[in-house]
Amino acid sequence: MRGTRTCGGGSHKKSRGAGSRGGKGMAGTHKSKWTWVIKYDPQHFGRRGFDVPRAVKNTYRSVNVGDLDQMAGTLVERKLAREGREGIEIDAAKLGFDKVLGRGRVTRKMVVTARYFSESAQRKLEEQGGKAVVSG
Repeated sequence: MRGTRTCGGGSHKKSRGAGSRGGKGMAGTHKSKWTWVIKYDPQHFGRRGFDVPRAVKNTYRSVNVGDLDQMAGTLVERKLAREGREGIEIDAAKLGFDKVLGRGRVTRKMVVTARYFSESAQRKLEEQGGKAVVSG
């Protein structure tokens, strides 16, 4: 059909404008031209390259002082804590915790050892006559 006016496309009026090819440029590549994208430019959509570095937060495994107070009796029975002269001695690191937080009520005299303490946890332990011992 080369050399003919319309190359087999019917009337010359039918091939006018970008509408005959489905839009200008990359128009329709998520719709009518999707098969073209898959065949000729499969990497066109999506993300590649480097990630933006983000700040890493310090995440501590924490426990509340009120929870330790409730668990104290059970911990002594299971030999995860022991009764000493100054009160029940609990090592938070042995239980898998890094930080002791201050939520809850303290009803017993406890000596708690941990890497970090919140101010309210220290205050509540000392009000009952116990101690907050910071380990290294």
